Amino acid sequence: MAEIIEMQDISAPELAPFARLTEAQLRQKSDPEKGIFIAESTKVIEYALNFGCEPIAFLMERRHINGQASGLIAACSETPVYTGDSETLAELTGFELTRGVLCAMRRPVLPTAADICRSARRVAVLEGLADPTNVGAIFRSAAALGFDAVLVDRTCCDPLYRRAVRVSMGTVFQIPWTRIDSAAELKALGFKTAAM
Repeated sequence: MAEIIEMQDISAPELAPFARLTEAQLRQKSDPEKGIFIAESTKVIEYALNFGCEPIAFLMERRHINGQASGLIAACSETPVYTGDSETLAELTGFELTRGVLCAMRRPVLPTAADICRSARRVAVLEGLADPTNVGAIFRSAAALGFDAVLVDRTCCDPLYRRAVRVSMGTVFQIPWTRIDSAAELKALGFKTAAM
């Protein structure tokens, strides 16, 4: 059974991923495999769990414990659930939780570009995109159009930024992706590039 924790002190260190850490701090650029990301909404969290992401903690309004998040809580019975009313959560996060449920999760280990591209025929390559909304929308479009993979260069914002994950509607967990140093790697893997 999951431990349900009523928030008493919003400055408690265990709540830092939900409030005080920036996306870059969560990611831990120097060692991304130790980083975390925030998934928002029960549907996106379910996709992340099915992808193999490990939950660290949930944050949700009380009403969701026996409501829309009850299945997640049961499936992640070892994961603490921090809760409070909507005003307390808004004070903690700095915004109103429109989807009502957040989950701090460990970042997945990304495969190599060679592994992803081995059986891929159509690959989307994202270079230098700074807006997480655009990254999320491209992932969603790539999944809808049947692309086999997405490669993201080092200058592109992180597909696991909260906003990118939300806009992608969870497709960042459905379509294989990884980071590359440059699009030139594709030529070595036997791809021809077409740019827009």
